[in-house]
Order: sequence, then structure tokens, then C-alpha cells
Amino acid sequence: MLHNFKTIAKSMVTLMETAKEELGTFFKFQLDQEAAHLAAFMPKDTNDKAAYIERYTKYLADPTIHMRTVKVDGVIAGSIAKFMMGGEAGITYWIDRKFWGQGIATTALRDFLKIEHTRPLHAGVAFDNYGSRKVLEKCGFVQTGTDRGFANARQAEIEEVNYKLS
Repeated sequence: MLHNFKTIAKSMVTLMETAKEELGTFFKFQLDQEAAHLAAFMPKDTNDKAAYIERYTKYLADPTIHMRTVKVDGVIAGSIAKFMMGGEAGITYWIDRKFWGQGIATTALRDFLKIEHTRPLHAGVAFDNYGSRKVLEKCGFVQTGTDRGFANARQAEIEEVNYKLS
């Protein structure tokens, strides 16, 4: 089901505890080349479904990771999670491309921040992922600087914009 921005108010965005059975759908989402290009910083083995399912099954069992499935009118639209890396809490989300530009990522992140109280929260975004940068800023994240890192999805070193929510 496709939505447009004017109908988002009528759409029901919900966050549900992620079930292992949903991981196959998430795997398919990350195969989208345009989406992967914008996400940029992805694992090397993105085409290996077994590795993906194994990695995310471990994440589901990890008490430091808080993962939710984003649904729109009951349809899986993406995922959102808080994770720990290097002693800092980070946020990550992925919205299926057919749901882009409809306010769903912003709504999901705002709702997630109501149930995930860890602060500060950090986020890193490819410099040219303007949609994701806008979502973070709408939700109160502030740009704290930039780094350079190797982006597997682009097979190149690129600039990453860092954000923080205090």
C-alpha cells in the first residue's frame, strides 16, 4: 500500500517488538541499491541472507539492543533500534523506499524516543543522505561534527555527519 504525505495523518504508524520472522523482510529492504547507497555504512556481506539472519537474530537476543519493527497500517515499513558501540548508545533506522517522503521515519523516531530513554543518543549519517539528516534534526538531534569512514555500500571512503540527542 502506497501512501502520500497528505495521507500520513490518516495512516497508523506503530512500533512493535521485532520478531525473528520479520528479519527476512528487513533483509529484502537492504538489498535495494538506492537505499543501500544512502545508508552507505553497511556490512560487507549484505547479499548473504543466512549471515544477515544470524547477525540480527543475535541482536534480538542482546539486552543492550532495543529493536522495533515500524509498521504502517499493519504493513512492515522498516525497523529502528538503539544499540551500543564503543560505550556509546547509537540509533539506527531503515525505512523501505516505498514509504520514503511520507513522514514515517520522523513519526517512528519520535515514537521510539518516547520509549527509549537512553541519552545521549548518537547517530551517524552519510553526508549526502539529506532525508535522514532532516529526520534526525526534526527529532531534536544536533550535528556535532563529521568523520570519514569506509562505506561498504559505496566501496569508498566518505564523509559521515555525526549527530547527538542529549
